[in-house]
Amino acid sequence: MINFSKKSLSIRTRIILSVISAIVAMVACLLVTMRLNQNTMEKIGASYKTNTELTKISTNIAQTEKAMETYVQYHTFESIDSYYHFQSLSEDSVLELQKYPSTDEVLQKEFRVKQIIISFFTFSKNTVIACRANNNADCELWYAKSLKCYSYLQNELLQLSTLFMQKNTEVYNENQKNYDSLMQISFIFIFVFFTLILLVLYFSITSITKPLAEISTVALRVANRDFDVPLFNNNSNNEIGNICRAFDRMIISIREYIDTIWEKAMKETELKEKEMEMSELYADAQLRALQNQINPHFLFNTLNTGAQLAMMEGADKTCYFMEQVADFFRYNIQQKNQTATIDEELSLVDNFVYIMKVRFGERIEFVKNILSGKYSELLPKMTLQPLVENCIKHGLQNMKGIVTLSISKDSYFTIISISDNGCGFPNDVKKQIFAEVENSSSSSKNNSTDLKKENTGTGLVNVISRLRLYFHRNDVFDIKSDGENKGTTFIIRIPNV
Repeated sequence: MINFSKKSLSIRTRIILSVISAIVAMVACLLVTMRLNQNTMEKIGASYKTNTELTKISTNIAQTEKAMETYVQYHTFESIDSYYHFQSLSEDSVLELQKYPSTDEVLQKEFRVKQIIISFFTFSKNTVIACRANNNADCELWYAKSLKCYSYLQNELLQLSTLFMQKNTEVYNENQKNYDSLMQISFIFIFVFFTLILLVLYFSITSITKPLAEISTVALRVANRDFDVPLFNNNSNNEIGNICRAFDRMIISIREYIDTIWEKAMKETELKEKEMEMSELYADAQLRALQNQINPHFLFNTLNTGAQLAMMEGADKTCYFMEQVADFFRYNIQQKNQTATIDEELSLVDNFVYIMKVRFGERIEFVKNILSGKYSELLPKMTLQPLVENCIKHGLQNMKGIVTLSISKDSYFTIISISDNGCGFPNDVKKQIFAEVENSSSSSKNNSTDLKKENTGTGLVNVISRLRLYFHRNDVFDIKSDGENKGTTFIIRIPNV
């Protein structure tokens, strides 16, 4: 058995039924209104029907009387034929008049007119019969009675017509009032009826579109990544029910998929955290290992220079010298932190340069181009001293070594440059150094051995590796040289926080 319940009807069927119902209701409303107006107009038209019929009767009787006179005078066949014709029409019309006496003035007058018409017909018939029989005496008698009756009948017909006119006017006025009232009622009825139809259509269409609006709202929330939406649980067998059930299954699948992704993300996060922890431990170990590779050869040279100075000069200079040496080694040995500020590194450089000037005398010139102020940026400890030492070694290959240390700032970096006037930095050696830095994480030893043979030591590799490990980027150090015997410049770029 077909189920015609609301839940089983499709949207298209429900809309079609709603539209058809509205059209049928509107047509019925219009038909009822038209029928009421037609009845009123028929009543108004009927109010003048009596006058029309009375005029018709009066015309037929007049034609009958005229035909009778013509026949009496001329005895023609046409006149007698015309007489019987109009008499027949008149008799048919007279049958519709009032049949019985009445207390109503109009009906009573109509009854009297009918009786007079009957009398006229009798007199006229006798006149025609007598005339056809050539009975002149009877013909004249009946003809005179007919004319008198006809004259009296005309007067009565006029009075009856006047009474009909008065009555019809009253009926017309009353019907006109009823018609005006009916028109007002019709307009009100149509307005109310159409309002009810619009309300029915509105609620019907709302009941159809409301689930669609709910689906649209939920779909918008899902599009905005809000999956915490209630399920529809719609059991309808139409399109809306199918969409709702499909949407419920989709939301459940998305939630399950999100839960699965969340679990995987949590596991991946845990693995990444462990991996980062291991990387940090590995980097710290590398940094500590590189930090501990400071060449102890300088310690012995310094102590020998201090012993020679003690023999040649007084105790004051020796004491000051030994204090500078003590400060230098105290910075390297006793300090537990692996980082230092630029100011702390500059102090160490000053100590180191003093020691080198004591050792090499006027062969060394150290120039500082630094604006006054504090430089609290952090960098790995023992970064600047190895670079200054390298510049002094290369600068001393000329008659006089000039080492220049400059600090500048821009929007992104604090730039430290250390340059010398030495023999320059060969490009192949530069490539070997950076290759050694790249391979330092895998503890490669081949390049390291070659670099030692080139008399560069592990200082540069140590500094570059520690800077890259500390700042986690590769653009923090660069080496520039314009060619042979044109000096070398080491550039450190410390990112601004």
